[in-house]
Amino acid sequence: MASITENESRQALDLWRNITSQTIHSDGPDLTARQTALLLTIHLDEEKHTVRGLSKRLGLQKPAIVRALDSLQALNLIRRVRDPNDGRNIFIEPTNNGAQKLGQIASSIAQKLTSLHVLYGANDLDFPLEAANSFN
Repeated sequence: MASITENESRQALDLWRNITSQTIHSDGPDLTARQTALLLTIHLDEEKHTVRGLSKRLGLQKPAIVRALDSLQALNLIRRVRDPNDGRNIFIEPTNNGAQKLGQIASSIAQKLTSLHVLYGANDLDFPLEAANSFN
């Protein structure tokens, strides 16, 4: 991983703070870091997800995963679906509401990156706003 300057570090953390602040002031629930990581993993990874797999992927204990999934399911951001081939397995799947929530976050990030690009003229901040719409 490349070393970054103190100014770049501050800018990156400021970006994170701004995005976090926007998400907690938007309509709907604000999510914990654990819930956000799970929601991102479930929506971005194309594989079928199970509690065991998510636990391994994120390096968290299964009870912590289950609690976070319970909260996400109560908010209709994910759903649990029984495996039709093996009723003992339960898959965790994305929902449209979850995609919309991530779309809002992606849009906030894209807008902030665009403003940074305009402000600093940095070529490496290219992040098309259309990418935010890929969740919807």
